[in-house]
Amino acid sequence: MPHIIGTAGHIDHGKTSLIKALTGLETDRLKEEQERGISIDLGFAYLDLPNGERAGIIDVPGHERFIRNMLAGAHGIDLVLFTIAADDGVMPQSEEHLDFLHLLGVKKGICIITKADLVDPARIAEVREEIEILTLDTTLEGAPIIPVSSVSGLGLDQLRHEIATQLQAYERPPLPGYFRLPVDRAFVMKGHGVVVTGTAIAGTISEGDTVRVLPGGEESRVRSIQVHGQPVKQAKWGQRVALNLVGLEKSALTRGHVICHPKVTLTTTRFDAAVEIRPGAGREIENHERVRVHVGTAEVIGKVLILDGREVLPPRSSAYCQIVLEEPVVTCRGDRFILRNQTAQGTLGGGEVIHPFAQRHRRAETDVCERLAVLRAADLGAACRTYLELQSAFASPLDEIYQGVNARDDEVAKVLASDGDILPLPDRAHPEAYSVAKKWQRLTVEVARTLTAFHQQSPLMQGMEMESLRSQLSFSFSPKIFRAVVEKLVAEGVAVREDSSLRLPSHRVTLRGGDQEAASRVEQLLQEGGLTPPEIKELEGKLGIARKLLVDLLNVLESRGVVVKVTTEMYLSGPILEQAKTALVNHLSTSPEISAATFRDLLGVSRKIAIPLLEYFDRAGVTLRVGDVRKLRKK
Repeated sequence: MPHIIGTAGHIDHGKTSLIKALTGLETDRLKEEQERGISIDLGFAYLDLPNGERAGIIDVPGHERFIRNMLAGAHGIDLVLFTIAADDGVMPQSEEHLDFLHLLGVKKGICIITKADLVDPARIAEVREEIEILTLDTTLEGAPIIPVSSVSGLGLDQLRHEIATQLQAYERPPLPGYFRLPVDRAFVMKGHGVVVTGTAIAGTISEGDTVRVLPGGEESRVRSIQVHGQPVKQAKWGQRVALNLVGLEKSALTRGHVICHPKVTLTTTRFDAAVEIRPGAGREIENHERVRVHVGTAEVIGKVLILDGREVLPPRSSAYCQIVLEEPVVTCRGDRFILRNQTAQGTLGGGEVIHPFAQRHRRAETDVCERLAVLRAADLGAACRTYLELQSAFASPLDEIYQGVNARDDEVAKVLASDGDILPLPDRAHPEAYSVAKKWQRLTVEVARTLTAFHQQSPLMQGMEMESLRSQLSFSFSPKIFRAVVEKLVAEGVAVREDSSLRLPSHRVTLRGGDQEAASRVEQLLQEGGLTPPEIKELEGKLGIARKLLVDLLNVLESRGVVVKVTTEMYLSGPILEQAKTALVNHLSTSPEISAATFRDLLGVSRKIAIPLLEYFDRAGVTLRVGDVRKLRKK
């Protein structure tokens, strides 16, 4: 099983010297580091274990000015060597680095009292007590404490034995989902091109594979792979990996990018998370406070929205929050992150990503925290259901779901197909998107309520236009999914479709009293008008009724086949229109085509009437326009 060992601790507490004493390798690769005697950026080495395995080592800088570099290397650590110098004892970066390890979920560690040759046993005992107090209520509470000297060799054999013991007993299951490698270095190697390095946190990668770079979306091919400086055909999660990539420019890659499987396509600027505020924060975090977010190797400015109604989070508290970022990042369910203040002068807290593609939560969503608690702890089936329930869209496509729950597409498709609470659309045989039974129940109630209100407001309308209904529903729908939803509403008897409108099954248009008299008068006026009927405005004046009522009456008459809508301003009596159609068809039965002028003369009407009639017959499938003439449409 691959393992990554990391260092942590205050500047000048002997991290780099310790790694050199353990491995014989110098991790300060930069000239400035070697001249100044401090680590500025990440250093890398490896340690051969007694069982023949080789563990990667990430040596991080301790100076507060290089915290961002430290965090870029800390996200993949399995076992940490947490150093406290015997002469200094616990220092500011000791506490801050410990907070990082705790928030990133590093559970295995060895606390090392370095420079033990410089002090007496009493001082070692004092520092040991400081460490025990410092690590209380953290993931390193109870970790073994070993005094070491990188100069004299004191304690190194004991440390090697403890490292081997802990790693050999540590069985970490692979993280779910597809290959991801957050980039901590990108450079050009002469004769080879672009090389990136990082800790693979999920999946496997092989020579020749296609990979995607996010953010950005560029694709590349893996020319070669190295692990611990050795060429390999394949690398996997938990290893320090170098990839030689084909077809990319160095300018397209920086620390913070992620090399991933091509099926990983989504970035985010908004995610829901479980957030913990550390005691070392020293103050409250306010709702909507701007912070610096470290996730993977990326560092982005964002703000914290507290989801449970509180306005502040004090130290030692936790809550479900939404993190809103100024730039997109790649993150998945289960990933860890760190929150520092905006000026990067202190660590506030951090936590775990729960919903990577969250949307704005409405005040009416009173159960968001409960759903996030379920999503955080759920197995794959429950996670898929809860994820779908949290989405504002009525249904989500498979590629969004498997990335949202951080699993492979085939695993998610299998779960979705077997879960009776999952609603595939348009159907199980041809699923293009998925919803849940709870949403369908809410939707049917909402559709019935909306149609009821519409019928009460417009009793003379046969039904509500489907696009109007779609715009008034609380869910969002793609056009294709909404068509599938309409078919299901009709099939289940929730609504009845009338052309492009929907109505309740119980709704019937009934004209009574004055409305019936007005409708009869409209029918009469259109019959009397023949092929030159009065327009809507004329009808308003002759009948003395409001335009809305007149349009409603015309719609009722149209649904009964009494009148026909030619344009929004022009209606014809049904029998009159049939006469015009008969004349047109008879003409085209003996002549291959007809012009607008000929049709005008044929009916004895003006061009103002003839053109709309021809356009109506085109829409009705009677004629086909070819240039400036019409031909009879073949059936």
